[in-house]
Amino acid sequence: MAISLALIIILGLGADYLFRRLKMPGLVGMLLAGILVGPHVLGLLRPEMMAVSADFRKIALIVILLRAGFTLRRETLNRTARPALLMSFVPASCEIAAVSLAAVYLFKFSWLQAAMLGAIIGAVSPAVVVPMMIYFMEQGKGAKKGIPTFVLAGSALDNVFAIVIFTQFLSLYQGVKSSILWDLASIPVAVILGILLGLVAGYLLYLFFSRYELASPRRTIMVLGVAIVLTWIGDLAQDLVPIASLLGVLTMGLVILEKAESLGQIIAQKLQRLWVFAELLLFVLVGAQVNPKVAWGAGAAGLAIIGFGLIFRSLGAYLSVLGAGLTWREKLFCIMSYIPKATVQAAIGAIPLEAGVPGGELILAMAVLSVLITAPPGAIVISLWGEKVLEKEELSG
Repeated sequence: MAISLALIIILGLGADYLFRRLKMPGLVGMLLAGILVGPHVLGLLRPEMMAVSADFRKIALIVILLRAGFTLRRETLNRTARPALLMSFVPASCEIAAVSLAAVYLFKFSWLQAAMLGAIIGAVSPAVVVPMMIYFMEQGKGAKKGIPTFVLAGSALDNVFAIVIFTQFLSLYQGVKSSILWDLASIPVAVILGILLGLVAGYLLYLFFSRYELASPRRTIMVLGVAIVLTWIGDLAQDLVPIASLLGVLTMGLVILEKAESLGQIIAQKLQRLWVFAELLLFVLVGAQVNPKVAWGAGAAGLAIIGFGLIFRSLGAYLSVLGAGLTWREKLFCIMSYIPKATVQAAIGAIPLEAGVPGGELILAMAVLSVLITAPPGAIVISLWGEKVLEKEELSG
């Protein structure tokens, strides 16, 4: 596994440098490098690395969500609560409905098969969106209107919504008796419990750091360790009660920053250094999950369905930011920011196939295809358009 880590570091850094030189986001290069060295193309990563890939990707995602938490400010969240809430479910709902409808007619799927496909395709990728929004926030771009803040918050909640909807459709297929009303209610329950978990963990860490003097690197490692425990609690409790533990991770950083701003800023700086390595793991390993050969199985009809879904997703994003005081260029930025897919599609794309759902292979192919055609170009347009239209503001504090 050591040689696989070396490959990830060397090739990931090389791809990052090359794409930055080409004035494109480095994460695009890392994604493509992962596809190249992954088991489905050159097969340079050892099987044991792929076996722990999900854990590494989860830890890397935790690092970036912690960074997000230590970047957010409560007053900005309060100002942007409405568009953030709408962005968390309106675009995904529009895309799920559009993809489901198109799949029934083009793939001849049943409504249940089509709905599962829609829920898989209908999630934005926090792995792609969150780092880019943090970059804009750190640059002070869009700070006055809080645009990166509500896009970041909305994208984190969007995944909770899509996964819960997918789980409901899968349960219906498997004949598991469940209450649709309860499953829908579980979305706000998961969000509230995730936030409460983060509030408690963040406050306890604040009290601990106030009482005991620790070196900054040790504090940072402790914050990371507690964040990993929060996600473990979420996984442990999922059969009893849903908990959006990743949202708790984000909240934990916000609490520490609010209670002790200087401490929060120091931890944020340490996390920024840790992100250099975590970023390589996240994007190279996400790329390694993608099988380009499988994507061909979706064909032209698959491209049409994904395109149709993105049109309605864009409409949903546009409706979500109406009344937020944005210019048409800023609204277009919000729409573009909800294009990339990767995280959820890589995580659950194969579940219908494993569950014996008819058309499971085609659903997996569609999940892979959606990543290939949205993640790299989506990251590029977010970066270029964001640099062009987001106004730079001096950050206070």
